[in-house]
Amino acid sequence: MIEIHEAKEADAAGLLAIYAPYVEHTAITFEYEVPTLEEFTDRIRQTKTKYPYLVAKQDGKVLGYAYAGQFHAREAYAWAVETSIYVGDFCRPQAPLLEKALKEQGFLNMNACIAYAPKEDEYLTNNSVEFHAHLGYRMVGQFYQCGYKFGRWYDMVWMEKLIGEHGANPKRPF
Repeated sequence: MIEIHEAKEADAAGLLAIYAPYVEHTAITFEYEVPTLEEFTDRIRQTKTKYPYLVAKQDGKVLGYAYAGQFHAREAYAWAVETSIYVGDFCRPQAPLLEKALKEQGFLNMNACIAYAPKEDEYLTNNSVEFHAHLGYRMVGQFYQCGYKFGRWYDMVWMEKLIGEHGANPKRPF
């Protein structure tokens, strides 16, 4: 049975163990260096001040995690978030639970910034784009050769999913 709960600082080591191989062996994240446990714990702490940060576990083992963060600092973007999902080997992410948490908080737009390979290679496939499309996201933009990692240039795409009604005078999510 998979258990989903709000991430705690005590989960940081397990989450970092999932994230580190993405940094070291893929272009899925454009981060070059694996953050320290202290840095990663602080990221969790900072995110949770306004946004959900969920962890999936089975028998106490971390399978993956998902969180949302600020899409843009300007006030008019308050109803939009950028989402991130990371999973370990052989795990299917529990993305619908992140969407549910965001809806409950009053967010209306989910945006995903995704590394994209013009030509797939050993560091990056386009499975993440396909995964997000399966979840109902749509492609809204592409930036060409904007990320450089492992001696190669990669593109970045934005996908979005509208998860709420965009009426007049919306209640601020936080």
